[in-house]
Amino acid sequence: MSDVRGQQLLTTLEENGTLTVEVAEHSFPAPTGSQVLIQVEAAPINPSDLGLLFGPADVENAVYSPGKLVAQMPEPALRAMKARYGMAMPAGNEGAGLVVAAGEDPVAQALLGKRVTCFPGGMYASHALADARMCLELPEGVSSETGASAFVNPLTALSFTETMRYHGHSALVHTAAASNLGQMLVKICQADGIPLVNIVRNDAQVALLKGIGAEHVVDSSKDSFLDDLAAAIDATKATMAFDAIGGGKLVSQILSVMEQVANSGAAYSRYGSNAEKRAFIYGALDLSPTVLTRNFGFVWDVSGWLLTPWMGKLGAEVVDKMRARVLAEITTTFASHYKARVTLEQALTRDAVLEYNARRTGEKYLITPQG
Repeated sequence: MSDVRGQQLLTTLEENGTLTVEVAEHSFPAPTGSQVLIQVEAAPINPSDLGLLFGPADVENAVYSPGKLVAQMPEPALRAMKARYGMAMPAGNEGAGLVVAAGEDPVAQALLGKRVTCFPGGMYASHALADARMCLELPEGVSSETGASAFVNPLTALSFTETMRYHGHSALVHTAAASNLGQMLVKICQADGIPLVNIVRNDAQVALLKGIGAEHVVDSSKDSFLDDLAAAIDATKATMAFDAIGGGKLVSQILSVMEQVANSGAAYSRYGSNAEKRAFIYGALDLSPTVLTRNFGFVWDVSGWLLTPWMGKLGAEVVDKMRARVLAEITTTFASHYKARVTLEQALTRDAVLEYNARRTGEKYLITPQG
């Protein structure tokens, strides 16, 4: 077959700090070997996508035109992004759609005419190339919209619990816990019997998580937050945290409370408790510095966490089981909810950008390139 003409959303950063995000005409090559060409029907906008799309650029004061925005990147961030200067980069980590062409490999041919979900990058487009071996065929009757978010959030939530087991811990703390991912984690932990402490920031989010059965939900905006957190950590014995916020002092507060609980009734040691306390930062909802006040002894670790490297560490057998579980529970545990559906051009209007880039709970957007 010949190349397919379509559209692709591209983000380009210039050395002078000008960031251009636009919908451009694009030619998609015919798939070969194990490749498939997917007509993209649905692709979610996740926080992990926003880092590439806009980063900390000033989108509020950007210049908007149909299918395009031009914004300025702040100087500190600009220096850190030198490697991408001048590169028109496709965005959109995951999505779902119809396989309209396939390479000659039998694994690709088997997906021709099927609806699949995948995680190849470049899904904010009319079409996308993907390796058939990395695609999941959606069950009969499951739409692309339902299957579009089958990778990033579900596999992240499942990988949290597998990372916990990998390091020999038995309970978790999760921040920004009312997110789509957080709600999935609540359901996973309920099903698997894993004690979970959920940290949120208002009464509505407490009610949301309590409504789906979460037992331990604490509100960081309350004066009683640290006492409430101590009670929840004491009840669960959680010694591992996953933090979506990144900046500020919350990670430090969590480790301090873990240490406080571990030391309760223990003999004094100037080195603190022997409890292994570990926090993984996996998000950047707050771009300010991470502040650690070292009052939590010497047995601790704070590090970054990314899905793809951790799936590699967990191994193919564990990842295959996670993928199978996602497909089996795609309409229940791993269902995603969207505030709005937009085309590629509509995704770059000022109102839409300011709303989904704010990353507020319950305001997730879905791009539907076919309209």
